[in-house]
Amino acid sequence: MQALQTAATGMLAQERRTDVIANNLANMNTTGYQRRRLEFNALIYKASPRPASRESSAGDLVPGVVHSGMGVKAAATYRITDQGFLKATEKPLDMAIQGGGYFQIQLPNGETAYTRDGNFQLDPEGQIVNQDGFVLQPGINIPANTQQITVNAKGEVLAKTAGQETPVAVGTIQIALFANAGGLRALGDNLYGADPQSGAPTIVNPGGGGSGALLQGFVETSNVNPIDEISKLIKAHRAYDMNSKVLQTADAMMAPIGAK
Repeated sequence: MQALQTAATGMLAQERRTDVIANNLANMNTTGYQRRRLEFNALIYKASPRPASRESSAGDLVPGVVHSGMGVKAAATYRITDQGFLKATEKPLDMAIQGGGYFQIQLPNGETAYTRDGNFQLDPEGQIVNQDGFVLQPGINIPANTQQITVNAKGEVLAKTAGQETPVAVGTIQIALFANAGGLRALGDNLYGADPQSGAPTIVNPGGGGSGALLQGFVETSNVNPIDEISKLIKAHRAYDMNSKVLQTADAMMAPIGAK
């Protein structure tokens, strides 16, 4: 009975949907995390031929084929790039992008990754790095005797050292923009890689070329709405339960007549 396979595909699809929702909820406190959404496609349809007939009212010919669906499948997982809430931290090297764009991070293999996570700090050499020690690009070195670090909205990094009255510019943080930011490839650790789906990055200064401005002393929280995710989780559970009932009904219909 085809209903057995059809219901099974529905149960598998809702399991996958639950996995995506669980991942969103698990990362609701992850800095810069962007929630995912699962989309479904109907599977191919089975065509069962039957004699053609005409409608009595208009006399139109009714096609002699009955199409029956064969279930559902997970089509794609989309990343929602809406900006999360900006939270003040009062740490001078914490930064958030107020608008579009991604920070550039140099990986140990020399490749460039991208992130919305603005938790930065200094390494022993005075370079600005992320929490894993990967260098923020373009590389900026802070003098050893720096007493105050200022990052303005345009990404200019100013360092005030001992004995100086006026801060000195030591570099500019640049932002990467993508034609399709949702097409970036997830690498883990809040990092993304460029992909043919995302297009090549366009490097601009913050606040220019359509990118957002920088906010010093802030980080971007995840854009996960826990209430919305719980609602989706309940719907996924209900859909799974209904497909399970179909499976049980189809099994009962296949039992011999009079069997208990």
